[in-house]
Amino acid sequence: MAIKIILLLLFFAIMIAVGLYSRKHSTNVNDFVLGGRKVGPWLTAFAYGTSYFSAVVFVGYAGQFGYKYGMATTWVGIGNALIGSLLAWVVLGRRTRIMTKYLDAKTMPDFFGKRYDSKALRITAAFISFVFLIPYTSSVYNGLSRLFGMAFNIPYTVCVIVMAALTCVYVILGGYMATAINDFIQGIIMVIGLCAVIAAILNANGGLNAAIMDLAQIPSDVPATMGQPGAFTAFLGTDPVNLLGVVILTSLGTWGLPQMVQKFYAIRDEKAVKIGTIISTAFAIIIAGGCYFLGGFGRLYDTPAIYNESGAIAYDAIIPSMLSTLPDLLIGVVIMLVLSASMSTLASLVLTSSSTITIDLLKNNVIENMDEKKQIVTMRIFLVFFIVMSVLMALKPPTFIAQLMGISWGALAGAFLAPFMYGLYWKGVTKISVWVGFASAILITVLNLFPATKFIQSPINAGAAAMIVGLVVVPLVSICTPKMDVKVVDRVFDCYKEKHMVEQQYALPDDENQDA
Repeated sequence: MAIKIILLLLFFAIMIAVGLYSRKHSTNVNDFVLGGRKVGPWLTAFAYGTSYFSAVVFVGYAGQFGYKYGMATTWVGIGNALIGSLLAWVVLGRRTRIMTKYLDAKTMPDFFGKRYDSKALRITAAFISFVFLIPYTSSVYNGLSRLFGMAFNIPYTVCVIVMAALTCVYVILGGYMATAINDFIQGIIMVIGLCAVIAAILNANGGLNAAIMDLAQIPSDVPATMGQPGAFTAFLGTDPVNLLGVVILTSLGTWGLPQMVQKFYAIRDEKAVKIGTIISTAFAIIIAGGCYFLGGFGRLYDTPAIYNESGAIAYDAIIPSMLSTLPDLLIGVVIMLVLSASMSTLASLVLTSSSTITIDLLKNNVIENMDEKKQIVTMRIFLVFFIVMSVLMALKPPTFIAQLMGISWGALAGAFLAPFMYGLYWKGVTKISVWVGFASAILITVLNLFPATKFIQSPINAGAAAMIVGLVVVPLVSICTPKMDVKVVDRVFDCYKEKHMVEQQYALPDDENQDA
């Protein structure tokens, strides 16, 4: 217990120290929200990766889907690395950096307002962001608190409140730069910690081959493969269709999430985007691949600890049950690992939400003449408000973490992915198509919440469907509806025609200077 507490206090001290150090980099709105758009590739890549992978992935998704699909769950990690990181950076990174800088867009709703010349789209996007980021934040608290309960026997409520307070302090102090620096530190902890945990779990089960052999002996209880031994070590697992839904939601979803895409706004330059692509992909392979690979062995820990009072499987208890068998030192490392993953995600979420409310909803709509100082103060106030709302929801969460994340990602990525991506590349996207994209995603997500209107059983698949529908309806509606003013669109796309000149001085020999 002493080791765990020392590691925990050290972690907290470092986070607060970084927040204090970063205060000098948060003197105006651009610095507070985007780090002055001067963040290097390493910090940006780690900020992207640590915001992507949190306790939701490590505890909720790895546990639930590893138990359901076995070793095939590793495909989710591969999808996250190739689609959610590599392709996201290649397709969105450079163009997002150039266009948002040219339009002076600080948030995703701000981008929609300026790209499509619509104040109404900006306000609506801000409202969607604020409402649906809360469930995601709650899911992070939920997963983090379950690990703390396992390690310290601390009540769930206390865990949620302490984590919320710590996040609040260092984000309020240092803004984006504080989160970026902390993300880098936390990312290193995640890589080292996860590798150590995987090695320990495999060693406890006699090594990789022995663990796979034991897993292959477990008969499947999934209807499609009922009683079949070896199903949990099969190439595509027990249920490839639903597994594909998980891959789509967790991989393609990052393309439309405000807290993820805004990392591209802040990166220093185009060269940094190329370097960041490599770093981010490597990070995702280790973290996402490792988490889901580890979760694939969940069936080996089918003990009474993973069942609730009614006898049903508590999926969120599977990973904590696996980790509870580790030595105290490694449990301390695990706590640092999950804490690192979760704090970075929480910081990104609360900063995104508060900046969206302030810049896109209040400024020039509710409050006129908001100067820089007022905007920063307002953002800090809404940081607190957003965290309080998330905590209240986290104290009464739904059955499983994955359901919270599915609702949030489905609505946000379903609404924003298509209008944002097409808007970077295609001049033909219309305002009406963006409205239809927003509406279709929200309808699919909200209707699927209620038993009377539920048409897709899994909220994960509902979220994936919302994204795919958006990718289809936005171009179709754009073809059939009135185009935007050509001059307005051409002016936006002029950003890609700019030449970035670099001045260079040449030193001439003295005799050449005299000749000149």
